[in-house]
Amino acid sequence: QVQLVESGGGLVQAGGSLRLSCAASGRTSSINLMGWYRQTPGKQRELVATISSVGSTDFANSVKGRFTISRDNAKNTVYLQMNSLKPEDTAVYYCAAGPTVLSGIPRAMSYWGKGTPVTVSS
Repeated sequence: QVQLVESGGGLVQAGGSLRLSCAASGRTSSINLMGWYRQTPGKQRELVATISSVGSTDFANSVKGRFTISRDNAKNTVYLQMNSLKPEDTAVYYCAAGPTVLSGIPRAMSYWGKGTPVTVSS
């Protein structure tokens, strides 16, 4: 089993920045992809960004150029740097991880954090 603990969410004004962190513990050797998904009420959980164990990244079109994802394999931690935030980025952000190579499919991820809320005010 793998446990994921997120931190870094909060309230920010439009145009501002936030950095999310997610630390994995447990059977971390089984993980290939780590990343972030987000969800708003009444909508399905959607991809934000993922990064593989060798550094390959995938981003949702809506965040390309604004968000970056990085990973420290020694610390089993993934980071999401969110810049130029928009009100439409408001959501609960979930850290996810798994042995999968399928980035854009939430059900392919094996492990999930509890989520951290991000609110962007206009």
